[in-house]
Amino acid sequence: MNLKTISEFMKRIGGSEKDLHLRKDLSQEIYSAALDVKAAQLQGKKRGRDFLIALQQAVGEENKPYSKKLAIQLFTQIGGDLEMFLEDRRSEFANEAFLADQQIANEMEITLHPSAVIYNYDGDCDAGVRIEGCDTILHILNTYNTPDLLVAFLKSQSKNTSFKRVPPESHLSLI
Repeated sequence: MNLKTISEFMKRIGGSEKDLHLRKDLSQEIYSAALDVKAAQLQGKKRGRDFLIALQQAVGEENKPYSKKLAIQLFTQIGGDLEMFLEDRRSEFANEAFLADQQIANEMEITLHPSAVIYNYDGDCDAGVRIEGCDTILHILNTYNTPDLLVAFLKSQSKNTSFKRVPPESHLSLI
């Protein structure tokens, strides 16, 4: 979450970059959702992942507006400890975890939403591949649709290699 990703998202949904009320509301919703995810992750990686997927599906695919009520409903559906979730959500630790993620995203030079970083822990390589933009992510998933093909592709990438079959605003790089 940064000014650039908020601005890009505002454009994608047809909002004006000059609409300060929309910018403030989106920033607050994204921050609140991020804290919800952090609180869910404190109950385990699987629970955090399940909550994130449920939240993405509800907000991204079903076009439900984000709210604390929706977060509570989704967390209850995945079977988490709701009392602990609500406590963790207000904790300084969840906020610090969010800020740590922000720092990592800044160090990785994340500039577009959505972005993904894929690491191959199978070998001695201490690098990841940063994939930015919906078109790039979809292209890679559709083209390299088996684990073996994807691993071979990721191993073939070198620093600052551009991916020519996707729009120029989307890119792929080794980090």
